[in-house]
Amino acid sequence: MKHLTRVKAAAAALLTLTGLLVTGPAQAAPRDASRGTWLHLTVSRGDGPARGALLLCDPPLGHPHAARACAQLAAAGGDIARIPYAHGVFCPMIYAPVTARARGRWHGRPVAFRETYSSACVLRARTGAVFALDR
Repeated sequence: MKHLTRVKAAAAALLTLTGLLVTGPAQAAPRDASRGTWLHLTVSRGDGPARGALLLCDPPLGHPHAARACAQLAAAGGDIARIPYAHGVFCPMIYAPVTARARGRWHGRPVAFRETYSSACVLRARTGAVFALDR
């Protein structure tokens, strides 16, 4: 029975691939469809209210440090978790948790990020200018 299911799955994959080959190369999406580099960012401390900003990156707008945040995101391929830790930053070991959230699109790809850090200092060291919502 498992063999029959695998054969059906392989046949379906082959038909799909054949269909893609027959239709020819994919056409580039129009610029308006691929646009969409924006993130809604929020930072909340404990149970307190969240502060937020809208970050636009084409051109950089809406965020207190938009140009720097967009450059750091571009260097990380739009992946907030891949932003390198800031060298030379030493944070005190005081537990005051902050939660950072981002949702939106990076060059058309959906972005959903949520992480709780032990303090605002660790948040800044770990995410650079992206969640630096203070002026």
